[in-house]
Formats: sequence, structure tokens, C-alpha cells
Amino acid sequence: MIAIFSDTHSADGHALEGEALTAAREADVVVHAGDFTTTSALEAFQAECDRLFAVHGNADGAAVRDRLPSARVLEEAGVRVAVTHRRDGGETGLAMFGRSRGADVVVSGHTHRPTVVETPDCLLLNPGSHADPRGNRQGFAVLEESEDGDSDVLEGEIREPDGTLLESFTVEGSE
Repeated sequence: MIAIFSDTHSADGHALEGEALTAAREADVVVHAGDFTTTSALEAFQAECDRLFAVHGNADGAAVRDRLPSARVLEEAGVRVAVTHRRDGGETGLAMFGRSRGADVVVSGHTHRPTVVETPDCLLLNPGSHADPRGNRQGFAVLEESEDGDSDVLEGEIREPDGTLLESFTVEGSE
């Protein structure tokens, strides 16, 4: 399982609770699309998960920016995931970012709004914010291997920290 978070905006910890905390602890890899804000929030995430794959965001302090890149690419379970906090140009900019990296899915943050958008090139996924929703529903996402055994298909869900399902989607790996 891949657990996906963004926009923690915490001064002193990961702010994970409920199903969000369980997902972070049980995931094979945790992706974070930036805005931890502080090194204590980043380190709290690192303490909860085996593999943290993160980028920095615009609200991250210099100490966090020094430790994390602005963009990364991860290949997991037959799917290529490009991660960034945000890109100028909105959905078009994110799709171009994904296309330039051969991504099947682009994970981003910044808006604090849980969103899934299918484009001709890739799926755009913003998990929202589990800790600081700013008028949106709290959110985080999980990707799991398809139950039918297809190794290049991941079933995805955006959930609230209490486990309430917000949206389901599918990510197919490129061949």
C-alpha cells in the first residue's frame, strides 16, 4: 500500500490520527507532497513510517527545504508516481510535469482540496490536508494493488482521517 499526504502545516508533529495514522504506519511507502512546515513535523512523519518519499512545499522552512527536493519520481507496484507540491499553470502545468517524467500519476498538494482529475497523460491526485483543510474536507489517499491481481493497476481512495470514503479511482501503470 502507498499512503499519500500533503499540507501538514504543523509546528510540532505529524497531526496524524485515526485511519490516516494507521495508513502511515502500515504503508509500504508514504508519499508526502510538501508543507510539513517544520523539521519536527517532517521527523514525526519519518518516525511513523518505514519509507517516506517527500518533497518540500512553499510553506516549508529553510531546514526542511535543505532536506527535501522540490520534485521526485517513485516507481512502485508497476506505477510511476511524480511528486511535487505545486506547479504554475494549474492542472495543465501538473499534467505537463507528469508527462515530462513519464508519470502515470502526479501527486501534488498546496490547495488543501482533495481532488482527482483524469487527463490524457496521467491522473492528477491531490490528497488534500489531513491536518489543515482550510474549508475543505480533511483528506489523505491510499493506493493498493488491484484485487483482481493485475500488477500494473492500483485502486485508489481519498479518505478522511476517520476512514470516511470521499472518492475512489484507478491508476494504471504504463507499459
